[in-house]
Amino acid sequence: MHAILNGSDGHLHWTKVPDPEIKDDQVLLKVAAAALNRADLLQREGTYPPPPDWPEWFGLEAAGTIVAMGKEIEAEGKWHIGDQATALLGGGGYAEYVAVPAGMLMPVPKDLSMVEAAALPEVYGAAYLFLFMEGKLQPGETLLMQAGASGLASVVIPMAKAFGARVITTVMNGELAKAIEHLHADRVVDTSKESLKDVMQEELAAGHGVNIAIDCLGGPTVGECLPYMDFDGRWIMIATLAGDSTTVNMRTMYARGTRLIGTTLRRRTSEAKAELLSDMVELIWPKIEDGTIRPTVFAVFPIEEAEAAQDLMYSGKSAGKIVLTVGDQQEM
Repeated sequence: MHAILNGSDGHLHWTKVPDPEIKDDQVLLKVAAAALNRADLLQREGTYPPPPDWPEWFGLEAAGTIVAMGKEIEAEGKWHIGDQATALLGGGGYAEYVAVPAGMLMPVPKDLSMVEAAALPEVYGAAYLFLFMEGKLQPGETLLMQAGASGLASVVIPMAKAFGARVITTVMNGELAKAIEHLHADRVVDTSKESLKDVMQEELAAGHGVNIAIDCLGGPTVGECLPYMDFDGRWIMIATLAGDSTTVNMRTMYARGTRLIGTTLRRRTSEAKAELLSDMVELIWPKIEDGTIRPTVFAVFPIEEAEAAQDLMYSGKSAGKIVLTVGDQQEM
């Protein structure tokens, strides 16, 4: 089969690689589409290698058709040859085929294309983890979602609103603010014109301070904003694209009961991920199928153009998920 490899010349190449060999508790998924994530860029830069026992090539989420099954999975009878599924992966999605532990599979929600289904597992799993498992989101709380034009934000914002939250998000400019209007955030902060710290101070004074922040940026802004969280607020760090360091006033943290939480989905065990995915199918899939929540696909590329797709993500100009198609898949 073929997969996208990071070449020694610094470019991505559609390259011949060995066919996957499935274990007894795995299925072989013929990939129709695979979605991009920021972790792919970190992996390309050599700072975020895949976990043990996963392929070296990129791809944390994919959708396709089951074409083979291990003995355990066949005996269980939950999945069958020909079933369409979407999968959370430790790596290996940028390929024609991928071996997937059955616990990492989810059914494709009704009326979703393969392109849309590929945009679900990693980002919806991460959103579920951050909002409900780490953030303990409750109806009526206020969420701050940093980087509102990101693929993660395109899921987190409507998911949080579907469960009764008020949402504030940030963007770098007015163009991106217009691009995310369809997400219906309650307040969009254009950081080229206003300070997030000032906005948070204003929101707190108005009686609806931030209860949960999901932050992929980090940098000095974290320490500036933490004193203006509501009481018992949870600031969840998932990446540090704007810098690894900040200065924190620890007195305000303990006085206000603020929690600073670092977490990622990728580091969790397969067993923990399988439990999360099962809960997510039960809680979130019905809201996808009735149209309350829907994946936002910004751009679709054939997999041979994976480098161009990653370059688009690097540019910061995307507002939603970027997806690669394998073979003759339709865009939507």
